[in-house]
Amino acid sequence: MATIFREVKSPSLAIDGTADHVHILFSLARVVTIAAIVEEVKTSTSKWIKTKGRAFRHFHWQSGYGAFSIGQSNVASLKRYIHHQKEHDKRVTFQDEYRKFPKAYGIDYDEKSVWE
Repeated sequence: MATIFREVKSPSLAIDGTADHVHILFSLARVVTIAAIVEEVKTSTSKWIKTKGRAFRHFHWQSGYGAFSIGQSNVASLKRYIHHQKEHDKRVTFQDEYRKFPKAYGIDYDEKSVWE
């Protein structure tokens, strides 16, 4: 994934995941959209993982995703969170945590579209 982000001029600062999701902190290039980056990451990683054996031949990403911006002062804290998310996910499910973001910032969203 880090290579993909470098190729689209949006270097990753932290990447880590669990069995059902991944968190990525990256610096967004001014000439590319988040949607284009997500599409490239999902497409490239799906193709790659399917080469890793029969167990992965049906792998696919869900269609939804979340993207949130942060200020420079929060980068170190978010890096720590990403690198320790496995421990955090033992206390709060990813879905419950995700639901807090739109609610906290007054954003309407269709929850069904996020999890499909």
